[in-house]
Amino acid sequence: MTSTRKPRPVRTLLAAVSCALLTAGCTTLPSNTEPQALRSFDVPTESATNRGPEPGREPDLLLRDFYTSSAQPTQDYFAARSYLMPETAEQWNPQESLLVVDRIDLNTQPGSTSDKRTFSVRGAVIGRIAAGGSYEPENGVYEATIEMARNTSGEWRISSLPAGIVLERTEMRNQFQPQLVYFFEPTNQALVMDRRWIYSGHESLDAVLISLIMEGPSRLLAPAVNNDLPAEATFAGINDGIYQFTGFTGMDADARLRFAAQLVWTLASANVPEPYSVQVDGAPIVPGYGELTTDDFAKFNPQVTNVANTPLFALTDGVVHRVSATAVTPVEGDLGTMGGVTSVDIITEGAAAAVRKVGNESELYVGDLDGNLEPVLKAETISRPTFELDPSALWAVIDGRTVERIVISGVVGGVSRTEVDISALDAMGGDISVLRLSRTGARVAMIVDGRVYAGVVSRPGPGQRRVVNVHELAPQLGATALSLDWQPDGSLIVGTSTPETPIWRVEQDGSAATSLPSGNITAPVVAVAASSTTIYLTDALAVRQMPTTGGDNAFWREVAGLQGVRSAAVIAN
Repeated sequence: MTSTRKPRPVRTLLAAVSCALLTAGCTTLPSNTEPQALRSFDVPTESATNRGPEPGREPDLLLRDFYTSSAQPTQDYFAARSYLMPETAEQWNPQESLLVVDRIDLNTQPGSTSDKRTFSVRGAVIGRIAAGGSYEPENGVYEATIEMARNTSGEWRISSLPAGIVLERTEMRNQFQPQLVYFFEPTNQALVMDRRWIYSGHESLDAVLISLIMEGPSRLLAPAVNNDLPAEATFAGINDGIYQFTGFTGMDADARLRFAAQLVWTLASANVPEPYSVQVDGAPIVPGYGELTTDDFAKFNPQVTNVANTPLFALTDGVVHRVSATAVTPVEGDLGTMGGVTSVDIITEGAAAAVRKVGNESELYVGDLDGNLEPVLKAETISRPTFELDPSALWAVIDGRTVERIVISGVVGGVSRTEVDISALDAMGGDISVLRLSRTGARVAMIVDGRVYAGVVSRPGPGQRRVVNVHELAPQLGATALSLDWQPDGSLIVGTSTPETPIWRVEQDGSAATSLPSGNITAPVVAVAASSTTIYLTDALAVRQMPTTGGDNAFWREVAGLQGVRSAAVIAN
């Protein structure tokens, strides 16, 4: 260490990100769809792995080679431009868009000759890589006409093509890697992950990630997080292993530490070795903090839920049980005695919320896990409740169409209820059967008429919540989804009614949906839960578990102590 670190309490943090535009360095990328950041300093030029067009290549194969080379953004897509006629290469604008398709289909159009070919190109659009490398799901069809001709050397080259980049899903995964950039949620108590797809050929991943922090959150996430760095704040580059910044003069010590927490956890998540030397205007970011480590910001560890001893509970025959390695016993207090409980949410701080069926009505209760519960509302149907980051606030869906936010006041006592603005779902129609907030409360996942949707939570005013930027995830599931919940890594586990594919993992950004092993699952899967080590599901027969690592095991085991019992596993968040 180059400096003596003085102990300093890290107080409540605000997000530290910049809305300043950075000018292009040696690697230029699409200004509106770049998969990595433009930056104001030079980094080593990445070496292009593509050797250019193969001599004597047939036109259809050369066109496929072009699409493969389009995944390499280095030197303003130099590799891809080598497949074009010189005048076409000069005019082609790859910055127009970066679409991801399931696959690319080519068909030769009538009228082709020995010197000219015209191809129809078609593919099912599944998403796009937007500004800063964020993936945005889309559903549509890509259609284009590509003209090819022989050059003066008799080699086939592309003479006409539309602007923009089109990548097959497999090529995106071959050439880009997902990384996490972090921003603070509005109360500054937790870091929210912002998944970005970064070109694998970069030699300076740390510089790219820092540039993304400075540019701010992705479009879809922005309404749910803070973005408070002053416009003049700039990443000046890396000098002798020190990350250099300027323009922080208007930020106090707390604000600088908040930015440092973002920086440290973003770099650490990408396996950039610590400690990190950080200077602002030639001095440590805060006196006594010449070098930074994750230990300095352990309070904000975004992987804090990735622990093996996450409490496990089971809802069986209307009673909540605590599940340990040696016993399954009813919890103390009302949840373990009153019966009739149909759903429950529990947090590690000891708060609980439960829905209980009473005659033809449902009642929502809130209180302590091992203590008393109080009824707060009645309705014909109430969804499983879900807590915000603040354990005094929770959401529930009332009669399938209204989302209410319930706040339990610990100061003046009493309960307040406000309606969450879900007007962004109006176009979807249908009933909301499942709604789950992420651990930070910044994201929300829902099942609407059997389809999976995700959005983010904005705060238009004090005590107000609004769900915005709603988009469908995993459209290939159709209207078969019955249950879902968040995993600690930010992905979703989704249970369905489909016998062949009853359980899925869906990535947070919608970039992939993967069917999990289903050897002994009997659909439907009506409940799911996940810790950092284990996935749980309830099928038609029992509650089952499987390690998150999966491996070669294609079978789900019954949970010890719950064999032969149809329970719903509940993980305390």
